[in-house]
Amino acid sequence: MDYYEILGVKKDASPEEIRKAFHRLAHKYHPDKGGDEKKFKEINEAYQVLSDKQKRAQYDQFGRIFDQGQPGSGPFEGWAWGTGSQGGVEFDFGDIGDIFEDFFGVSSPFGMGRRSSRKDIKRGKDIQVDIEIPLEQTLKNSVEKITIEKQIVCHRCQGTGAEPGSKIKECFSCRGTGQVQQIKKNIFGSYTKLTICPECRGEGTTPEKPCIVCGGEGRIKGQETVEINIPAGIDTNQIIRLDGKGGAGKRGGKPGNLFVRIFVKKHPVFERIEIKSLEGTTLLLEIPAGTESGSVLRISGKGIPHFGRIGRGNLYVELKIKTPKKITKEQKKLLEELKKQGL
Repeated sequence: MDYYEILGVKKDASPEEIRKAFHRLAHKYHPDKGGDEKKFKEINEAYQVLSDKQKRAQYDQFGRIFDQGQPGSGPFEGWAWGTGSQGGVEFDFGDIGDIFEDFFGVSSPFGMGRRSSRKDIKRGKDIQVDIEIPLEQTLKNSVEKITIEKQIVCHRCQGTGAEPGSKIKECFSCRGTGQVQQIKKNIFGSYTKLTICPECRGEGTTPEKPCIVCGGEGRIKGQETVEINIPAGIDTNQIIRLDGKGGAGKRGGKPGNLFVRIFVKKHPVFERIEIKSLEGTTLLLEIPAGTESGSVLRISGKGIPHFGRIGRGNLYVELKIKTPKKITKEQKKLLEELKKQGL
């Protein structure tokens, strides 16, 4: 499902063009006006992504992300991103903002400085894992279980960072603000800047007695088994997001998200078919099981626009199944197995 195709706009369409396309299609397909409810939901989903600058950039780079949690931040929040195995990969860019502040006395233009809210400071890392599935698994919804290594909530202090029975107190150095003033010098002179309190690391509070297991962090290294709902039709390089399944936050902070990148194994016999639309965009064609040569499949709304009225005709694809003249021993064995099953 291509969001640009759903709205009938080009990939370089302006926000205004996207908005106009949405309003036109929403008016046409709204269920209250006798429209197609399924089509309306697709239009709304496409607009929610393409009308948001960050979500659109994410979609352009990674394609559709299948969200298993509640609506939340995308894979770029926290910048814990990479490629890896089921062990998970988590990292960030560091304090680029501090470099700008030290040299120029201003915040980073990229928004990567340390002037973050306490929620950002305590938030857990986002994690990405890669999993591989067979082609047959894309035929229907399925569930995969994986075990990942990550930061988990400390079992002794339950995430507070304090020894059981002790309190969380206001930081003495910053008086609960999470920031202290520093005088800096550069070639232009001296200036004062706010920086993260080194005592509480920007939280504004500290444990009266730090937990002896996690050292006051409220989290430790551990493992968690996670269930991943994989939707039918998913393809290689598509990503599933699980909100709150990333690394545990510091001292009860919000956990990060888990991003699962899917890779579909190459099948020895079958493969997916991609065709070009009239606009030159790629359409993924699902071939039903048992389809014979000469069958015609219809792709709604991808044909020629209707003259003098709104909407487009359909695109029809005629299938011509080519029988291979030479096959390997493994392929022959697979075909014989299919024959035994009555296919």
